[in-house]
Amino acid sequence: MARTSGSDIGVGLWITAVTSNPDFLVITPVTVRACPVRSVALTDRERVVCKYGTIFTMPAAGSVMNGTPMVSAVGNGTHVQSSLETNGSTLGPQGKKSPSTRSGETVDNVAWKTDLLLYVNGLRTVLHQVAPETTLLQYLRLRGLTGTKLGCGEGGCGACTVMVSSWDTALQRPRHVSVNACLAPLAAMDHCAVTTVEGIGSIRAGVHPLQRRVAELHGSQCGFCTPGIIMAMYTLFRNHPEASAGFLEENMDGNLCRCTGYRPLLDAAKTLLGPGARGAGCCRGGKGSCPCQEASDKPVPTEGAADIHVHATTEGRVKDLARYPPLERDPSTEPIFPPELALAHPQPLRFVSKHMTWYRPTTLAALLSLKAAHPEARVVAGNTEVGIETKFKQVPVPVVLAPVAVPELNVLRVTEAGVDVGGAVSLARLEHFAGQDQAGLKQREEEAFKARGLEAVHAQLRWFASNQIRNVASLAGNLATASPISDMNPVLVSLGATVTLASQARGERVVPVRSFFRGYRKVDMLEDEVIKTITLPFPASRFEFVGPYKQARRREDDISIVTACLRVRLVPVASQSAEGRWVIEEAGFGFGGMAPTTVAAQKTEAFLRGKDWAVSTIRAASQVLREDLPLPATVPGGQAEYRRTLPPSFLFKFFVKTTLELESLVAAAPLSSPLPPVPVIPAAERSAARSFLTEPKPATRGEQRFTSVRVGEGLQDYPPGAPHTPAPAEEIAKGRGAVGKPVMHKSALAQVTGEAKYTDDLPMPPPPGLLHGALVMSTKAYARLVSVDATAALAVEGVVRFISYKDVPGGNKIGAVVKDEECFATQEVHHVGAVIGIVVAETEAAAGEGARAVKVEYEELLPVITNIEEGIRHNSFFAFDHTLESGPNVEAMLAAAAGNKEGAVVVEGEMRVGGQEHFYLETNATYAIPGEDGALEVWASTQNPSKTQNFCAYVCGVPTNRVVCRMKRMGGGFGGKETRSVFISCTAALAAHLTQRPVRISLDRDVDMHITGQRHAFLARYKAAAGMDGKLLALNVELFNNGGFSLDLSGPVADRALFHVDNCYRWPSLRARGRIVRTHQASHTAFRGFGGPQGMVITEAIMDHLASALGTDPQSFREKNFYQEKERTHFGQELVRWHVPRAWEEALREGQVAARRAEIEAFNAAHRYRKRGLCAIPTKFGISFTAKFMNQGGALVHVYQDGTVLVSHGGTEMGQGLHTKVCQIAARAFGLEEEQVHIAETATDRVANSQPTAASMSTDLYGMATLDACQQILRRLAPVRARLGGEKAEWTAVVQAAYFERIDLSAHGFYIVPDDMCGYDWEKKGVTHNSERGQPFNYFTQGTAVSEVEVDCLTGDARVLRADVVMDVGASINPSIDVGQIEGAFVQGFGWLTTEELIWGDADHPWVKPGSLLTRGPGAYKIPAFNDVPIDFRVTLLKDTKNPVAVHSSKAIGEPPFFLAASAFFAIKDAVSAYRTQELGIDGFFPFYGPASTERIRMACVDDLAAASMEEGIEAAGFQAKGSW
Repeated sequence: MARTSGSDIGVGLWITAVTSNPDFLVITPVTVRACPVRSVALTDRERVVCKYGTIFTMPAAGSVMNGTPMVSAVGNGTHVQSSLETNGSTLGPQGKKSPSTRSGETVDNVAWKTDLLLYVNGLRTVLHQVAPETTLLQYLRLRGLTGTKLGCGEGGCGACTVMVSSWDTALQRPRHVSVNACLAPLAAMDHCAVTTVEGIGSIRAGVHPLQRRVAELHGSQCGFCTPGIIMAMYTLFRNHPEASAGFLEENMDGNLCRCTGYRPLLDAAKTLLGPGARGAGCCRGGKGSCPCQEASDKPVPTEGAADIHVHATTEGRVKDLARYPPLERDPSTEPIFPPELALAHPQPLRFVSKHMTWYRPTTLAALLSLKAAHPEARVVAGNTEVGIETKFKQVPVPVVLAPVAVPELNVLRVTEAGVDVGGAVSLARLEHFAGQDQAGLKQREEEAFKARGLEAVHAQLRWFASNQIRNVASLAGNLATASPISDMNPVLVSLGATVTLASQARGERVVPVRSFFRGYRKVDMLEDEVIKTITLPFPASRFEFVGPYKQARRREDDISIVTACLRVRLVPVASQSAEGRWVIEEAGFGFGGMAPTTVAAQKTEAFLRGKDWAVSTIRAASQVLREDLPLPATVPGGQAEYRRTLPPSFLFKFFVKTTLELESLVAAAPLSSPLPPVPVIPAAERSAARSFLTEPKPATRGEQRFTSVRVGEGLQDYPPGAPHTPAPAEEIAKGRGAVGKPVMHKSALAQVTGEAKYTDDLPMPPPPGLLHGALVMSTKAYARLVSVDATAALAVEGVVRFISYKDVPGGNKIGAVVKDEECFATQEVHHVGAVIGIVVAETEAAAGEGARAVKVEYEELLPVITNIEEGIRHNSFFAFDHTLESGPNVEAMLAAAAGNKEGAVVVEGEMRVGGQEHFYLETNATYAIPGEDGALEVWASTQNPSKTQNFCAYVCGVPTNRVVCRMKRMGGGFGGKETRSVFISCTAALAAHLTQRPVRISLDRDVDMHITGQRHAFLARYKAAAGMDGKLLALNVELFNNGGFSLDLSGPVADRALFHVDNCYRWPSLRARGRIVRTHQASHTAFRGFGGPQGMVITEAIMDHLASALGTDPQSFREKNFYQEKERTHFGQELVRWHVPRAWEEALREGQVAARRAEIEAFNAAHRYRKRGLCAIPTKFGISFTAKFMNQGGALVHVYQDGTVLVSHGGTEMGQGLHTKVCQIAARAFGLEEEQVHIAETATDRVANSQPTAASMSTDLYGMATLDACQQILRRLAPVRARLGGEKAEWTAVVQAAYFERIDLSAHGFYIVPDDMCGYDWEKKGVTHNSERGQPFNYFTQGTAVSEVEVDCLTGDARVLRADVVMDVGASINPSIDVGQIEGAFVQGFGWLTTEELIWGDADHPWVKPGSLLTRGPGAYKIPAFNDVPIDFRVTLLKDTKNPVAVHSSKAIGEPPFFLAASAFFAIKDAVSAYRTQELGIDGFFPFYGPASTERIRMACVDDLAAASMEEGIEAAGFQAKGSW
């Protein structure tokens, strides 16, 4: 078969479109784009080999058109197919049926089909011999449906979510489920209809109401996660058109978003809920009586001004949009379930490839026969476990048996004894069944107790993985994988469940689940057996109680740290007293996370039998439980003390919960048959019974207040040479036009429809000749390279070349600031993941296989330094040592304070805060295309196109002007793609340069996390003093950050930490020193805030320490020490337009802090085991690059003859709305609507020598540069405009007249921050005051946040009840975008300080390989999810705070709000402090390190249960959980 040469093939190809009649096919000639990468002729088939390897084979007859096999996609999901199969017949060119050339193959008397029928967005498709390794995601993207994204490859982020519909024969209706396409096998899609985001709406054909709502309500920023979220919501609405707000929030657990903070996404979906499903307002008012519902997005003019005031709430927004029916849309355009699929019955399938054979039998006999013939076969229902094993662990799975079509394995029935669950029943189906059936049992009073076991099943399944996983995974699969931290297996153990195993040779046998687990990942199953059913017995008595428990780092979609299910059967026993007592007749305790397997606490069960149900019994049982579940200090998984603490904590919670339930039964007993009294649970202790596991997920809400400023005073206009001259009065009077309007993100509609393209989407389908790259990386943290042998790699079919440092024609030394890194390692490697080489191959699969085949021999070196303290001990520092000193000598001040016991306090201590993974949803990707004369076009997901261009040219040995870097958009960056994307692009560019073929590389999530670095972990050692009057005196602090193996940006990060170590407080005497520790980790790098948050959180810990020492309220102590207007910071910058006190006052007032503190005190007094805390935290964040030369930006503006405008500038769009704001600025300059201005992409051949999009500076730089270019054009147009009528002249007429007068309608704009407003000279000698060194920041963005939290002191679970944020953003260019940045930054900051914990192989984690990152991927690393949003989230933009030194009076906003999440961190500490003080009698300060994980929270609540779990010799009150710092 001939290879095609290029793009358009021509006409004469057929598209099939299915109407409502499945037998009627419309055939239309079209022009399409081909996607042949490589094809290999077989006997009578063609094997399609594209990006992912062999996808499927196609019948030769009719498969070639113009010499090209067609496997592409056209338009909105239209599939061009070489032939169509209809019930064994082929549709020929004229649409007539012809006899099929295929015959069924028989194995063991089964006629196995080898054809797969599926519909994709309504288009019927038949594939032959699908490669069973192929995932649905790979197939969809090969077809050009790139809206479905690859975010993680392990089903943990939801970016790949699609809707899969199949016919439910039992219910006789379609069943729609959301599915992770990255795990779903294409082979499993037989007789399914797949709907992707492209299938529900498009910009051209019409946007679906759900898509439009998400776009218009600002629910999309970077947009990479948006299609998956849209599809998860869409599936929910298809299944539940009348879904409630609560149901919505219950079912969004499978999707992650790193940008928005989730609130606008939830709001958008809530506007589409059915009538009556939207719920009451936040103040719990009824209809017409909730003031929250009266607030809306409707603009309200501010009295006496042209400004527009907006107060929007979730309730008001829902009310405003309630006039639209749910999912209002023409039904004929809504994707329908193909009738053909309702008429068919599952047929046995078999697909064979080089590495795997996949079977789908339809009878139990066939399944057992296959298992007997292939004892090594894996029985796979949802591929949620095996898919991960094959992808990330390269576990070979030669035979897969899919049991989903076997009727006996799909039973789900209630019997007299309990519930039978078939081996192929999905967890979602079981969850629904348990929820529905328990409700049915409860309706029958005499059988209500039988529901308790199902309640436990339902409670665990609500929080088990995600909707997408539960929709396909099975209980039997969970049981067979025998995970020691399974959520469901302890429930089965506790309930006394049994498993029925079946084999062809021996028939059936029944095994109790509690004896089913034989060892780590080993079960009592013979190789030829399968799980037929699992039986869950009903409780035997109305006095049998069940309690499920789970604790993880995050509630939603997280693997348990410890999980349990506790069951007791109580009996009333008469005693010598008339009242009697309750005795434990039976106990069943199952635990996960406490041993290599799920275990039953048999000693504890035995101990409890026959004992009285009493507090004393439970206390004694807790000690037995510790003996039952011993954990060594170095247990794999770590957290030994915490894990030891949780089982007795669960037991106590279970005791309280059960006693309260029993109390209700006793109270309801008839007087004629009284029951014994129950143990008395004091009112304050009853809160111990509560658990997030069994409570409804709270309905969240939000409020946003801002003023859309119509008149500004910023840098709207300025004469050349005086860029900081404020605009004249006549210019101000014109108003701000498009500027200040809360317009939608420019790419929002493209993002919600899946039409927005990212680097790995360009192009898709892939072009001819494309190669795929896979990195060969070090597996050692510190070693000498003895040899690198690529012989085996080159023997892999499809591998083209292995490239290492020996092949570099240019320079191999690279680096962000200094060239202290190697593009390819030469002699030594200095961290796990160091790039040794790159393998390029015809397919992604071949490249990966080739990279793994490269043999590297190491000689390990010592010492391996894995954390800050080891670095300090070995004197491992970079040559960086900056110190800031201000005021009198700090040692003298501290000494004087120490000597003045009556007048001052001095404190000393440490503060540690961990790193943070960027977790941009789009991993690093590059697509490099070689050109003539050494030219290269490099498409990269980068914040730094110029540096990418420079180093790609440098490594390839070509002039910089031969390389163009292009960047359309990023799926998030957050600083992680400022420098650490560059070396990845260099490898792809070099491969393209050497092979002269296009090369694409897209990192897997685990690789990206391992090699690209994170936020710097910090260690601070401090000594500070304050007077008894509550005023600060002195601070001496040393800051150490973990830089990783190379310097990268660690110096500027340390500088910014030093600049922000004062936060908002005036220290009369201060010395701060910054050091960078060199470790054997990937080089740590920029992250939102760039060291500022670390410096400020250290300061706030010190403030907390001093307030404790003084015995004063931290809030008033903070307020008393605020800077005042015109005071200077410790680095000498004068504070002008100082709005922190005002923001603080407004946050406290609007947040009703005084009243809420009283409520919190009352709550804490009434609840012993649940405590609430509240904290207010201010911030000031300096805006400018600290490196002076970087404060520059350029833009290119073209005005076309129709009056439309094209802008190119040096900034990159990563979701922050930069392009939208720049378009607004240009539109205002020309007097246009923002729709008339467009930005295509960022490219180094349009705007050269740009700076990275970082430091929150991009709108300031590129907005001003764009404005400069616009004003150049306007000056040229002024005479023309004057001749045509002045201001009344029509814009298009002016432009056209200028064109004919040969006036240049293009201009290059440029802007620099003035010399005296940026730059700080650390090395300047002879200064008497730090102000003489310069002014590092142009201005400060300021704000305050107040957070209230609730903590479960027995588990460490915490929840933000309310967060109020007040930000000074100047006169906002786009208030909605700024609010979105604030909300997203806050939630991201909350993750840094709570759920997100990096775990490295170090001395504290010896069970992890030294220098390796354990937490790589969403399975182990937990960013906040939908359920982590503050329940009540309020954002206010401070009014009347215009900023005369930035474009249109605005202020930067990307980074400044991030730190305000520290208010939640210190609120958690406040709650823990209340528990320690009120319940334990432990007064005084205690160190509390970040992140405040569930472990750190629980272990800081050092009650007897926690203390008993610690190693001997540890002082309980000062215990610190281990961490990687």
